Amino acid sequence: MQASSLTTRLKSCLAVRDWAWWRLPPLLRWYSATPPVLAFAAIGFAAYETDWRVLDLVKFVILLACGIISVASTPRIMYAYGGLTRDFTTVWVLPAAILLPPVYAAIMPFPMFTVMQLYVHRGVWHRKVFSAASISLAYASVSLMFRQFPASFAGESVGSGWHALTWVVAAILCNLIGSRGHHFLIVGAVKLSNQKVSIRDIELNRQALQGDFAEIDLGVLITLSVALTPALVILALPTVLLVRRFLVYPVLVAQSRVDSKTGLLNVSTWEREAELEISRAARTQSAVGLAILDIDHFKLVNDTHGHLVGDRVLRAVADAIKGQSRAYDKAGRFGGEEFVLLLAQADEGDACRIAERLRTHIGNLAVPIDDRPGGPVVQVTISIGVSAMERGANRELTDLMAAADSALYRAKQAGRNRVCASTPQPAHLVVEIASQIGMVQEDPAGAALCPERLL
Repeated sequence: MQASSLTTRLKSCLAVRDWAWWRLPPLLRWYSATPPVLAFAAIGFAAYETDWRVLDLVKFVILLACGIISVASTPRIMYAYGGLTRDFTTVWVLPAAILLPPVYAAIMPFPMFTVMQLYVHRGVWHRKVFSAASISLAYASVSLMFRQFPASFAGESVGSGWHALTWVVAAILCNLIGSRGHHFLIVGAVKLSNQKVSIRDIELNRQALQGDFAEIDLGVLITLSVALTPALVILALPTVLLVRRFLVYPVLVAQSRVDSKTGLLNVSTWEREAELEISRAARTQSAVGLAILDIDHFKLVNDTHGHLVGDRVLRAVADAIKGQSRAYDKAGRFGGEEFVLLLAQADEGDACRIAERLRTHIGNLAVPIDDRPGGPVVQVTISIGVSAMERGANRELTDLMAAADSALYRAKQAGRNRVCASTPQPAHLVVEIASQIGMVQEDPAGAALCPERLL
């Protein structure tokens, strides 16, 4: 009888030597292990020092239940998008840190992240444990910090008048320190795992700042509500769910623009933005180049190593295209193993040089077929067709695409792993030339059909 999925996952967790944590670089391995060790030690010490009370346990259970509901209702797309995910875990940990003894804030993240791992988003266990431990340490420290404020400024109850204001100020300061503290630990792990990651891009973009503000604001408001009466948590939970739905909207918009496998623009978005760029270039009498890239013998990669390795190759090529092109170029996945790149302010010579640099770079890539250090790799080459609209010319996107496609065909015919260029012609001229040499077929209505790869 086959074991259940949950049982299988639990057994895999007990196979210590098979943990992905062992395959991390030594520095990252011990960096990621330190917060969990410290967090569990802090929980043990705080539990020993805590004067356990029934009312505190009731408040903790209410906050934990709300936190689990909030985490469980987080759309999975938030975890697939990248960056730091906004699941609003800390808006429920903060009231536990402010209103309850420190042990509760130290414990709370672990059951929430366990539910997330088992039922919401199945990620890597050591990452989830590290994230939970980071929040645990940060907000247990915040709990201790809040208790250092004088009773006249903060204290166990909100009070009224001036004291209510100072109490909220103390809660805001604690929340800022707690949120920045656990973010600092997580960003450190991200940077250690990939030196090329830009912390500025992760932390200082508009969406991240909006998320920070919403998370801090909601945490303080929920803390204030529960401090007044725990029954107000009934109003707090729907508010959190509504705010998160608002924050999901930009993610959905961004996801609708990109190809899920490669992160490049999808074909419809790329065509829209490419047409705008070509129109701008024609209006300002600037040059613009276009390249179509095709992975050579990609079917052989899939047949030999499987489609998962094929997907790794696609992502590696896409990352190379993004890394080797300029910020204002437009890169997209055209379909299958074919990619397109619009090169702003690039004539044919510039476009060919960029394409050749990209071809050489991708030819030198070694894509691992699995996550084992020093494991087998696969290498691929690409063929590129280039076309360009010179300064002062006026061409349509279809003209550039037809010429680049023709050049790509010639690169394939000449043996692959090379760059070929072709000069675009207006579509009506292509039909006229093709008619003269008898290469245009007629449809039943008598309309001319442009032959593919004519030029």
